[in-house]
Amino acid sequence: QVQLVESGGGLVQAGGSLRLSCAASGSILGIDVMGWYRQAPGKQRELVASVTSGRSTAYADSVKGRFTISRDNAKKTVYLQMNSLKPEDTAVYYCNTQGIQGTWRRFDSWGQGTQVIVSS
Repeated sequence: QVQLVESGGGLVQAGGSLRLSCAASGSILGIDVMGWYRQAPGKQRELVASVTSGRSTAYADSVKGRFTISRDNAKKTVYLQMNSLKPEDTAVYYCNTQGIQGTWRRFDSWGQGTQVIVSS
């Protein structure tokens, strides 16, 4: 069983910054992709950013140049640095991690979500 624990959400004014963290724990042999998704009220969950084991990154067009995703493999942790936040960034942010667990089976795990509110 792989667990993800997120932290770092909160309330911030437009133009401000927040840093989200997501730590994976459990019997993990390797982690492939780590990513952040978000879901705003009444909208579908969307990919915000992802990073592979080779540190290749991908971003939604709406966050390019403002958000930076990074990972610390030793800590099994993924980060999302969010700068120049806008009210439209308001959403629940979810961490997603995929890889191989101790039973040599693949896992695809989600965090519990952390709320980000950007006030205008």
